[in-house]
Amino acid sequence: MPALTLRRRLGIGTVGIAVVLAIPLFISIRSLERVHKTTLDLRNGAFAASLLVGNLRQGTDDLRSAETALVYVGTPETRDRMMNQIANMRTLADSLDSFSLKSASLDVRLALDSLTVLANEEYARSSADQHEDAEAISTQWVRPRIGVIEQTIGAAEQVLRARSHDSVNAATDDTATAERAAIISMIIAILLAGLISIWLIRSITRPVFDLETGMHAVASGDFTRKLRVRPNRQDEFGRLSESYEAMANRLAQLDRLKAEFVSVASHELKTPINVILGYIELLEDGIYGKLPEQQREVCETIAGQARNLTRLVRRLLDVSRFEAGGGALECRQVNLPHFLDTLQSSFSVLAMQRSVHFQVNRSDALPREVRWDEDRMSEVVGNLLSNAFKFTPRGGTVELSAEFDRNDIVIEVTDTGAGIPPEQLPRIFQKFYQADNQAKASAKGTGLGLAIAKEIVEAHGGSITAKSVAGKGATFQIILPVAADVRRSGQFPAHAVTA
Repeated sequence: MPALTLRRRLGIGTVGIAVVLAIPLFISIRSLERVHKTTLDLRNGAFAASLLVGNLRQGTDDLRSAETALVYVGTPETRDRMMNQIANMRTLADSLDSFSLKSASLDVRLALDSLTVLANEEYARSSADQHEDAEAISTQWVRPRIGVIEQTIGAAEQVLRARSHDSVNAATDDTATAERAAIISMIIAILLAGLISIWLIRSITRPVFDLETGMHAVASGDFTRKLRVRPNRQDEFGRLSESYEAMANRLAQLDRLKAEFVSVASHELKTPINVILGYIELLEDGIYGKLPEQQREVCETIAGQARNLTRLVRRLLDVSRFEAGGGALECRQVNLPHFLDTLQSSFSVLAMQRSVHFQVNRSDALPREVRWDEDRMSEVVGNLLSNAFKFTPRGGTVELSAEFDRNDIVIEVTDTGAGIPPEQLPRIFQKFYQADNQAKASAKGTGLGLAIAKEIVEAHGGSITAKSVAGKGATFQIILPVAADVRRSGQFPAHAVTA
């Protein structure tokens, strides 16, 4: 089965999350519908029947009042009132059938039929001023029939009360069931949505992290890093992996070509320069005849420029070698106090010659040993000290300080020399760049020393910065880990020496 594309994977994940979140909503709606139906049944059934029975009870009271008026007044109006009330009661009784109260409805109707006949008898006696007979009919027959109606209504009320209780309990149970169903379905939906989200995130972040790691390795010079994401995957990550491998292979080829160029240049540039110097020495020694004084001066000038060219080529090749990955670091344990003592003794003579006050400050918290490439770091600090002396006039001060800051060694070289204009500070570590203070230097430079120093320091996993005030001096700061983190390990693992 071909791999899902990123777009399809996102679509499936989004739809899946939407579906699982819609399920509890559907279940909740269905449960609410059941609760709503139970509520409607309760309203249209037990509640409506209770209202009807209440109306019957009220009608019974009215019927009793109408019957009393009929007994003692006996007018056509009281007779009509009695008959109308019986008719109303019969209509209400007929409605009991729709609420499954047929027995009560039948009993009420039979009682009302009897009352119709008895009401006529009462009217006849009362209208003939036979009130005692009318009252006897009422006492013996009419009122007992009305009592039967009241008893029937009471029994119906008890039945309705029981039904209402059952309906309320059913509605309560349905509500509780709906609540539980909604909570359980929501929990399940959240879990399913979480699982889908985790699958979606992992399926995307893993290849992205793998690609990020690979790109970081390439940026560090490791062109051999292989991705776990295979190029034959039929999705966007497969195409990215294929492009990554093509890029890494191309960069590896370019890196090899650059290294070969550095090697060829190292040989091809040094050879003609050495030949020039050799012939100049032969001319100066008189091998080809004695040279006039003027020509000797020319030969000395040519020899000096050739030596400068040799030094420039060596510096340039050092920079190119680091950039090409050929600048190997031989990291081993270095005695830090001895390292600083060596620098102090090496530059004390130069300080005396130039009448510059030179001092070395070291913190008591400095560790005794560090893990660096001693020769390379000696070259870096030595270059900074040489520049400091070069730009510091007689009577000035050059300081070398070393402090311990957590897991880092902080080395600073400070001078009171010409300084560097602030706008030129960001460019001083570029190849061949020289600040405007060269006129105040005791010797001309090549513009490569700081570029090489930056490459060496960063290869140790450290950093180098500079700050300066024009005319008041400059401070160069190096921050190095106690144990060098060789960040260019992908470029020169074959030469690195581990202690």
